[in-house]
Amino acid sequence: SEGQANDTSCTGSALTYTWQQALQIPQTLNTSGGFAGHSDWRLPNLKELRSIVEEACYSPSINSTRFPNAPSSNFWSASAYAGSSSYAWYVNFHYGNSYDFSYRSSSRHVRLVRGGQ
Repeated sequence: SEGQANDTSCTGSALTYTWQQALQIPQTLNTSGGFAGHSDWRLPNLKELRSIVEEACYSPSINSTRFPNAPSSNFWSASAYAGSSSYAWYVNFHYGNSYDFSYRSSSRHVRLVRGGQ
């Protein structure tokens, strides 16, 4: 999660961002020479973010071996909500099977992915 240590421990506190800030993070990383040797970072869409939910787990509902110290919280997706330009989709990693839309000005955590859609 953004804000945590970039190592196998992922220690530290994950930061929260508005949706617009979340979209800007990979753009900033990619134009400043990249991160960890790569410059193809992006915010995952809703389907991609939901694909890492581990529904057999709870609080957090994610594979804790692959994602140690992951917050049991809401994470922004890159998917805008079609019903209103004021909203975007997020995934709740506390319950796992829960996803919803929220005001883009709300604060949520961010997890980036690499590569094309």
